[in-house]
Amino acid sequence: MDAARTEDATPSAGTPARPSGEVFGGDFGGDFGGVFDGVEVVARGLGVRGGHGWVYRHVSLHAVPGTLTVVTGEAGSGRTSLLLTLAGRMKPTEGTLTVGGLAAPRRIRQVAALGLFAQVNPFDDALSVREHLQERLRPHGFLWRRRHPDAARSALAHAGFDPDALPHGDGTLTRELTRDQAVRLGVALALLDQPGLLLVDDADTGIPAGRRHELWDVLRGLADEGLTVIAACTDAEEAAGVATTLLPLPVPAPPPPPPPTITGDDTEDDTEDDGGDGTADDTRAARRDEAEEGERR
Repeated sequence: MDAARTEDATPSAGTPARPSGEVFGGDFGGDFGGVFDGVEVVARGLGVRGGHGWVYRHVSLHAVPGTLTVVTGEAGSGRTSLLLTLAGRMKPTEGTLTVGGLAAPRRIRQVAALGLFAQVNPFDDALSVREHLQERLRPHGFLWRRRHPDAARSALAHAGFDPDALPHGDGTLTRELTRDQAVRLGVALALLDQPGLLLVDDADTGIPAGRRHELWDVLRGLADEGLTVIAACTDAEEAAGVATTLLPLPVPAPPPPPPPTITGDDTEDDTEDDGGDGTADDTRAARRDEAEEGERR
């Protein structure tokens, strides 16, 4: 891939990995005419602090409809926590965030949808692909489902997921899916929520190289049709060819160790500076030996 294609705030071209045409019958959540209604994301100085220090800090980004922002970083850099913050699922400790002009986390959740996040919305292994789709469609109500009979099929097509290729079709249990298939199903389920912002975690984890490229093309294609897409991965080089913006996250510095605790009769002794050579420890040990010897006498 050509890394030169990726620049801050400069959209890149991509190849949609699914059929073009009307989205969910052409009036799914509005008259899309083949285009999703993405939302603008503006974050300034975001940070989340946990019990052991900062999970991530000083993160700013600006994503507009039709763009693919890729958050990169090693394990422990806070990638997943950042995406959950952008989705309104985690409250930031510092900084400001608006998604589609909304600032309250509960309002952001109405316009942002998560793909598969292993620790947040894992699949029920006892349910099939078809049952997961039915569960996601149920809150829309009977009349809506009747007006959009092809909603599930269209969502799967836009996610590049073909149930007919599975061993038991859409009756295949989700525990039988490969990692690549699971991520794509997660994207399809998220699309059924009619989001303006799609967030995908661990987009390159556990997926063979060829399949990773195809998945990036799927996400690029969704952005090309107007959706705002933010994904996280570890390999920035692979994502560079399709991403509008790369956002690297450094691993936060560990908190400083607590000062040594000074208690009991050793208070005065602990103030002795041995210069790092252990002299003070030897002195304390000699004093203890002298005291024990005096008691024996």
